[in-house]
Amino acid sequence: MSRNAGRSWTQTAIKRVAKVRYGLGQPPRLSSEGVPILRATNIYRGKIVPEGLIYTEVKELPLDRAPLLRSGEILVVRSGAYTGDSALVTAEWEGAAPGYDLRLTPERVEPRFLAYSLLGAAVMYQIDIARSRAAQPHLNAEELGEAHIFLPTMDEQRRIADFLDEETGRIRQLESLREVQQKRLEEHTAAIVTETLLPDSLRKPKGTLPWPWLPALAADRPLVRLGYICQLQTGLTVDGKRELSGDVVTRPYLRVANVQATHLALNSVIEITVPRCIAARSTLKHGDVLMTEGGDLDKLGRGTVWHDELPGCLHQNHVFALRPNRDKLDADYLALMTRSVHGRCYFESTGVKTTNLASTNSSKILGFPIPLPSVKQQRELVKEINQNLEVIDQTSSAINRQVALLAERREALITAAVTGQIDVTTARGVGV
Repeated sequence: MSRNAGRSWTQTAIKRVAKVRYGLGQPPRLSSEGVPILRATNIYRGKIVPEGLIYTEVKELPLDRAPLLRSGEILVVRSGAYTGDSALVTAEWEGAAPGYDLRLTPERVEPRFLAYSLLGAAVMYQIDIARSRAAQPHLNAEELGEAHIFLPTMDEQRRIADFLDEETGRIRQLESLREVQQKRLEEHTAAIVTETLLPDSLRKPKGTLPWPWLPALAADRPLVRLGYICQLQTGLTVDGKRELSGDVVTRPYLRVANVQATHLALNSVIEITVPRCIAARSTLKHGDVLMTEGGDLDKLGRGTVWHDELPGCLHQNHVFALRPNRDKLDADYLALMTRSVHGRCYFESTGVKTTNLASTNSSKILGFPIPLPSVKQQRELVKEINQNLEVIDQTSSAINRQVALLAERREALITAAVTGQIDVTTARGVGV
């Protein structure tokens, strides 16, 4: 028994107030419609998001061991980078199927209070300890069930849940406004890039095949197939059967996860050991433009310039390295062109689309038609764009900082409320 905020609270394991079960495990045969399957990708900071939903037919589901979800249950991410993140199943998602993740069915606790407790720092700390025991972040049903929460009376649980519904709702409204602002900045960026590289693209596209979105091009900007002015280098795969007894090297290894639409994420680069001759064929060079083979459709074909951040770095076979002829093509010009409306239309129209993702290939990349002024003009255009985008980038960074602070504020507020550190009857308005 512990005393919190002047009231009597008990400390108890989650398994004593909720049933902890696994979801479906491996997904069943998918269909274009039917029962939605809620997976880790649909769980984000306490809410369920519809992006990337997959579907199956009821007959494909093992309903005897994994019945359809009910309102008031809670899904918890079981593995991966977001292990421990959770979301309450609302009426909107009742009747959906649980994915691979863990499933909580509250029995002797207010469901919303338990859902908020899972988002608080006290429970997340316990989950972080459990997930770190495996080589990859992972959480099993027993570990989640053993995590402890603070529990007041049922009436107090409801008051706290009502308070947090209201206060986190205010925070979420502010986050939504920031998301809208970021979207507007992205649209403004695309407009600047497009109109600088291809004037009149947004106002006067020609509408003629094969590239109806292109405007009339100036005589000094002929449309040239990328393959004529750029080489494409393929990467290598991780192969446990590869012979490593001879002359080998150990190098950094760039994967798809490290290549983002406008930047490189180099905080989790692994190393790979391969024969020196193989490494020589897949080593990145300063000025290469990196593209991923697959991903979200709106990011497909976006180029990111490699500035030799990790000397001698190798790259995965799903990451293409484009090596421009420097006498004819500037790497930054190419990367910006892939962000233009022309680049987006080309790669989205030529990409192979699946249920949630899209992919391209080397022939389609090399077939990208690129307006080609002189290298001097290309660099002047790049400089002009970068100067115009500087203020936008600063504004975007400021918005990202605000969003991060809002997330911190929400977690601190939830933690204080579900552990009894504040009296919710006198704390209205403290969340913003």
